[in-house]
Amino acid sequence: MILAQLLWVALLATVLILLATGPGLRRSYPYIWWCVLGYPVTVIRVRLTWRRLTTNLGLAVAKRPGRALLGDLVVRGDPLKPVPPRLGAPKLRRGGLEVAVQMHPGQVPDHFLSAVEALTHAWRVHAVRLFSDERGFVTLSALAWDPLRAPVVPYQLKQRVLRAVVGLLEDGRAWVIDFRRAPHWLIVGATRSGKSTLIASLVKELAPQRVALFGIDLKGGMELSLFEDRLSALASTRTEAARLLAELVAETEARMQFCRSVGARSIWDLPAKARVLPVVLIVDEVAELYLMATREDKAEVGEISTNLLRLSQLGAALGIHLVIAGQRVGSDLGPGVTALRAQLAGRICHRVSDAGTAEMALGDLNKDALAAAQRITLAEQGVAITADTDGQWLRARSIHVTPDQARRTARKYARLAPTWPGLHTTDEPTEGVHL
Repeated sequence: MILAQLLWVALLATVLILLATGPGLRRSYPYIWWCVLGYPVTVIRVRLTWRRLTTNLGLAVAKRPGRALLGDLVVRGDPLKPVPPRLGAPKLRRGGLEVAVQMHPGQVPDHFLSAVEALTHAWRVHAVRLFSDERGFVTLSALAWDPLRAPVVPYQLKQRVLRAVVGLLEDGRAWVIDFRRAPHWLIVGATRSGKSTLIASLVKELAPQRVALFGIDLKGGMELSLFEDRLSALASTRTEAARLLAELVAETEARMQFCRSVGARSIWDLPAKARVLPVVLIVDEVAELYLMATREDKAEVGEISTNLLRLSQLGAALGIHLVIAGQRVGSDLGPGVTALRAQLAGRICHRVSDAGTAEMALGDLNKDALAAAQRITLAEQGVAITADTDGQWLRARSIHVTPDQARRTARKYARLAPTWPGLHTTDEPTEGVHL
């Protein structure tokens, strides 16, 4: 009896201490607070509110129909004792939780999508997202707070080639641009939306890797010149861009012939000693490549459009990857832009000034992602909607990289920039980088 009383006293004291230290713990160590206090309390709240929520939202279904035959009359009424969809065990996630829900026959994920806002308020979390990976089930993902306010990227033990951690996703995971998964990327965003910061973060991550970096910046090279020491070539005029693209197409064809001669389907099937360096070409302000002021520009623009499209179609297996960025990217620039967009599997959309650019980036992937991109405000600099080949989309925010950090990184790894031409190098891999 005395032991039981002591246990109850100790439990009560523990609860009081946690409640007293909770606010300070949440401010200083939010992830520890979530594991110790936030997650258990939210799980209790989820369990207690589930039946009432699903009943009020029309998601609970009665086992018996709401109609009955009384003699020759059909009587209709509200079904008694509606059964809520079966709720699984909430699983702890970094800064949130996930719970699987088994839908009733006849229900689809869209029925639950309309309930997301109500779930967010009832569970008292920052946001609830819904996705479905299995027939008959939906997964509700709750976020305890907005990790994009001050993104801190988790420490990476080792780095892989063509994989760059550029920021943080809204679910607390690292935001990764992986060229092995999505070989080409489209990045759009208005002035001061965070597009340049994202490119700087990307180049900063690629700089230590055994990768050849090229740039096309028709704003006189003002943006990409920060990384000029690490770039193998930087084109700052359209004539220079046309020449560089033609040379990269020739490099692509040479790689194609080499792979064919040894029976390889991609450069990754080649022996390590014979493997050529991957190439990442960053094009800033792509609209400038397609603008025509005179008739003489038409032939040059046509050549540029054709070569960009060829690189996007042939480059993935041959280690040629594109990052196409711009403030405005629309079909009004010509059919070449629309055809190029179809080859860019990775999409990132910051705040944009016109709906057409957001439509070009996300409209063919997910209408919900398009709506989310159009809700990004001026105050959310650096916030973007990212989507790739799996059809999923998330809000994300890039890590801020200052111009001084960009220059220092470029100078530090300038020795890794191969002279152009001369990409077929056999240098040893950089320490910490794994092919």
